[in-house]
Formats: sequence, C-alpha cells, structure tokens
Amino acid sequence: MTRTVAEGSHGAIESARRSGLLVPGEPVVVMVSGGPDSVCLLDVAAKIVGPDRVVALHVDHGLRPTEADLEVCSALCERLGVGLEVARLDPDSGSGNLQAWARESRYRLGLDLAEANRASLAVGHTASDQAETILYRLAAAPGRRALLGMKPKVGRIVRPLLGVERSITVDYCRSHGLPTVNDPSNETDRFARNRVRRRLVAALREIHPAAEANVIATAEILRDEAEVLDSLVDGLVDGEAPDRSIPLARLREQPAALRRLTVQRLADDAVGRLAPGVARRADEIAAMPLEGKSMLDLPSGVRAVAERGVLRFVPQVGRGG
Repeated sequence: MTRTVAEGSHGAIESARRSGLLVPGEPVVVMVSGGPDSVCLLDVAAKIVGPDRVVALHVDHGLRPTEADLEVCSALCERLGVGLEVARLDPDSGSGNLQAWARESRYRLGLDLAEANRASLAVGHTASDQAETILYRLAAAPGRRALLGMKPKVGRIVRPLLGVERSITVDYCRSHGLPTVNDPSNETDRFARNRVRRRLVAALREIHPAAEANVIATAEILRDEAEVLDSLVDGLVDGEAPDRSIPLARLREQPAALRRLTVQRLADDAVGRLAPGVARRADEIAAMPLEGKSMLDLPSGVRAVAERGVLRFVPQVGRGG
C-alpha cells in the first residue's frame, strides 16, 4: 500500500501523542539541528504541548562552514512562536571520536537547559534511527543490550518520534511547508553509522522490504521480555543501588543467563553507568572464594569484591566514569 504525504503528516502527530512523552502544558526542551526529524519534532511539540511551553536548543558544533542551520532554526522558531537557545562549541576542545564528542556535548547542554526549565529533553530519533542503532550495536559489541535499542524515555530524555519512520518526518515537513537543511556529512561513508544506513540497511531492504520494521518489532518484544528478566534480578540482589550485593552461593545456584544478568546489573549500578564486558566474566566472578576477601578487576573500570561470601562491585581506583 502506498502511504500518502497526508497520512505521514497525521502519523507523526498521532504517534507522538500515543507515546505519552509530550504532555499538554508540560515544559519541554527540543533539540533542533535543522534537519527534518528535529524540525518535525519541534512543530509536533508546539502543537501538543503549546508553543509557550517549548524551548528549542540549537547546538553549533563549529564543524560547518556556514550558519544555514541556525538561520533555518531561527526562522522556524519565530514562525512557531517558540523560544530559541543557541549554544556554540569549539571542535578543537574535543578529543577522541568526533561524533561521540559532538553527541555527548549536545546531550550535556540539553540536559542542563532542561533541568533549568524543569522540563523534559526531546530528541528527534525515529524508528529508522532505532533500526540503525540496533544493527550498529550488534556489529560493535555482543550482548542483549544491542537488541534492545534506544528506550523511549531515559531520565529527562524522551523520544516521541521513535514510532515513525524517517520518511514520515520528511513528508511532515514538506506538507507543512517547514524549512529544513540537510547535513552533507550524512551522505558520506566516513562515519560508521552512515555506512550502516547507506549499505547495511539498504542491503536488508533488498532482502525484505519490511526489514527495518522487523528489526524494530524484535527489539520491542525483547524489551518486554527484558522487564521480566530484570524483575528476576531484582528478586536476587540485596540492598539498593549503588550498594547492591548478592551472596556468592545464591549467585552460583542461578542459570548461566541469570548469573550474567545479575553481575552486569550490579556492575552498572556500582559505577552509575553501563559497564560493558562484565557479564562475559560471570562464571569467573561466581567462582570467587567464599572465605576471606578477594578482588577481581573487570572491564569498564569495575572491580568485583567478594568478602565473607558476599559479592559486591566498586569502581576501580582512578577509573571513575
């Protein structure tokens, strides 16, 4: 069945409403780059929440030769009656992976602004982004987290458009006459995520036209099942984060899968962030001595401590996250 532009336009608003992540009258900060996804999100947020409760944040990373993105965002916010905040970054201050630096900087600025406004922080990730993220994570690192994808809500961060495809946001902007700009870096194979989008996703579509939808549906099923598994872990561990623990004898009694989930949860809680690689050492951790005190350094700056038969995790000294 051919989807019309009008159907795409309607779908973006209805999907955002059904998500429950944009609530009429409740303040929201919207990250706006000038691309179709974020422009669509800003217009949808203004319609659902009310323009006077929306603040747009545009982050200039200093990587583009012109200010066309800012000009589009300024014109859009003036048209919608939405306030605009602009932040500028110095790319020379970044280190390591450029895309990771840019992403972390955006989120830090967005969360600071959201907290100052007692608001949620809305980002324009779509179902297409979700499928690409899952495929990228599967290629980059093993583990069930790769298959779970991005959550619709994490703390203040919300993703109201996670239920619509990227093509719908493009249709929405066209049908509403909203100005957008395209990032030329998205059309190159320089970055890994672009290669996933341009090569891997395209290849999967050739195998089956519903490939993206099938990846996303699988992730939704696994997230539901993950809630059941997480509740089992909750019933095994003692205490509250970040000081949770478990008797080693109890850990040894569990099936291998549950042992992995348990040690990974305890490690994540101990350092206050994701600690990749700990679950793969679950059997080694469970075999730590029941008597006395012993320690085992693990990936991601985590240390397992077994003392008098009780297992807990702590950050390695000098390896805080």
